[in-house]
Amino acid sequence: MRFLRVVLISLSATSAYAATATTTSARTSITGCHSHGSDIFCIDEDGQEVQVSATATPTTGVPAQYTGCHYHGTEMHCKDAEGNGAFVKEESTTESGHDHDEHEHEHEHEHDHGSSSGSGKSCHFHAGVEHCVDEGSEESAPSCGIQTRDYDVPLRIGTLFVILVTSAIGVFAPILLSKLPFATVNAWISVVIKQFGTGIIIATAFVHLYTHATLMFTNDCLGELEYEATTSAVVMAGIFLAFLFEYIGHRIIVARGSKDSSSGVASISQEEGPKGSPPAHHSALAHLGHSHGSPLDPTKPDTKFSVLVMEAGVLFHSILIGLTLVVAGDSFYKTLLVVIVFHQFFEGLALGARIATLPGAIFPSKALMAGAFALITPIGMAIGLGVLNSFNGNEKSTLIALGTLDALSAGILVWVGVVDMWARDWVIEGGEMLDAKLGRVMAGGFSLVVGLVLMGLLGKWA
Repeated sequence: MRFLRVVLISLSATSAYAATATTTSARTSITGCHSHGSDIFCIDEDGQEVQVSATATPTTGVPAQYTGCHYHGTEMHCKDAEGNGAFVKEESTTESGHDHDEHEHEHEHEHDHGSSSGSGKSCHFHAGVEHCVDEGSEESAPSCGIQTRDYDVPLRIGTLFVILVTSAIGVFAPILLSKLPFATVNAWISVVIKQFGTGIIIATAFVHLYTHATLMFTNDCLGELEYEATTSAVVMAGIFLAFLFEYIGHRIIVARGSKDSSSGVASISQEEGPKGSPPAHHSALAHLGHSHGSPLDPTKPDTKFSVLVMEAGVLFHSILIGLTLVVAGDSFYKTLLVVIVFHQFFEGLALGARIATLPGAIFPSKALMAGAFALITPIGMAIGLGVLNSFNGNEKSTLIALGTLDALSAGILVWVGVVDMWARDWVIEGGEMLDAKLGRVMAGGFSLVVGLVLMGLLGKWA
């Protein structure tokens, strides 16, 4: 009996060893090989994905399969079609390595597209202000806190001077060109730049500022406004303020002009003119009636008031541009910078063309007005650098402030662009385009449309 028991135990062990050997030896190949980055993964005969570490890289790339697989202890060793050896890593190592590779791949994907501000967040920009949501959230709840990141400060400091130079060139160029000693050339250049500038200002008001204000007031972090027409109401307030400022200024100018002309006529009427010549006061009034924008002209609004109102709207807008440009993330900064460079240049041309029409020398009045525009956006950028790590564009008070300033600026520029520039040049009596020759009308109209289209196109990115 004892003998039989020993024999049975021996037979059982032999059978188990044979089964194990058969199972082990059955795995003679792995197929479906592919790569994840620099790692090679294949499918074994159990349908599991395993990682392969090759001792040499095949000349034909990743092989389709490895054959001749066998075990040395617990490691499986195989060969490719060229006879290069490889061993299959343990399953735990493979899974962790593969998961780590996929994690790195996803991280690189997010970084390349510049859409992720941090772990679990997807971010994009509205008018230069960041808007983030939590990834994987069914309701895509907004993330309204400060998004911490490393900013390229030297890049921002360097581009501050780029914006300064670009703005200066844009605003001073029309002023300097108006001093060319060629009357005909000056007239054509003036028409083209002025009408191009009109299109720029109108598109800035509607496409940029109105849209930016709407985005601020409809931001999820601000919540739902009880009054849905907030943006339009603030824009109307801007239009009314621009009208009020110009109207009061015009009334003051007219009152002063009437008073001065009355005292001048009274003093002149005491003297007789030469025999056969018209009375002296007639000559004075005739000169007064042809002053075209002179502060003494009671029939025409003072154009300097219009330009000052226009510049006020542009300056409000430009300082916000500088601030929101700097606080934009690096992934969005370069794209936004290119757009802002063109934006500031075009807007400078528009403002400079109107400053150039004002009477008087370039220094000091015109130079100060142009210099204020050239400096205002870099000043906004400097403010942004100062608050770079503490600015939260999604805070309620910030959204309300930015939205209100954008909407007010939009209203001011709507009045200036449509009334003071477009209508006054084209349809109001005395406008330079109303009775102009066909060639000049065509050039002015084409320039106007180009200004509208170009600035409208820039609105896609900023």
